[in-house]
Amino acid sequence: MQRRYNLAHFILAGVIVLGLTLLMVCVDAQARIAFGSDRDGNPEIYVMDADGRNQQRLTENLNNDWSPSWSPDDKRIAFVSNRDGHFNYEIYVIDADGGNEQRLTNNPDEDKFPSWSPDGKRIVFSARRAGHFENKFAITEEIYVMDADGRNQQRLTENLFSDWYPSWSPDGKRITFASDRKGDLQNFEIYVMDANGRNQQRLTNNRHQDWKPSWSPDGKRIAFSSQRDGNYEIYVMDADGENQRNLTNNSHSDGSPAWFNSPFSVSPAGKKFTMWGWLKQIDR
Repeated sequence: MQRRYNLAHFILAGVIVLGLTLLMVCVDAQARIAFGSDRDGNPEIYVMDADGRNQQRLTENLNNDWSPSWSPDDKRIAFVSNRDGHFNYEIYVIDADGGNEQRLTNNPDEDKFPSWSPDGKRIVFSARRAGHFENKFAITEEIYVMDADGRNQQRLTENLFSDWYPSWSPDGKRITFASDRKGDLQNFEIYVMDANGRNQQRLTNNRHQDWKPSWSPDGKRIAFSSQRDGNYEIYVMDADGENQRNLTNNSHSDGSPAWFNSPFSVSPAGKKFTMWGWLKQIDR
């Protein structure tokens, strides 16, 4: 019989906390969580068992390591670090036990928000690359994709505004992301495109922030964070943008939804909301 643990009140720290809600999740004892913590003075990547035991630091340096993302085979973790300079965030990958740390990107500006393809062969991310804009402090960023070893980096979007938070569809055919290409930094919308960057379509359309999209495990719906009601709430919509509805609806801020996609049992509706920690099963 499988053992189960209750994670009702576990909190993951984030770099920019818009709000956080966790639903009760029952998981097998094999599950582990990767997360970021500044408990040692600066943000580092940690892992722990699903019940909070066996907390282990994977990275150790004087700068910031954050935004961990598990590979589909549970063996590696992609993350973001500025260990090469304050404004120079790069994407790194590390084994789940802390070994074989490798840098995947190398440019004078920022690469962040890594997301693995379902087959584990590619990583999509957001980047501000030198040569695209001369102003280092401009916040304009584009969506890029690369092989899991950092090779064959290709830009998927190209416009004068910012494209953030890319997320692969479960079938690997589409990528959803947030963009302020309407020209207003306070008005990010959710877009979707083919995995090769073609057929870009806007899914949301309102005067407030819609961002941090996350695909449902069956690829039929997308959860996202929206400020359209005056504070950040979790919304869900069909993959074509239809049937948008508020799931949280309270006076506080709820952000960064992440669908639970695992053989573990989940209650009540197959969703968990975190800032930037990822729950995965590890074969031991």
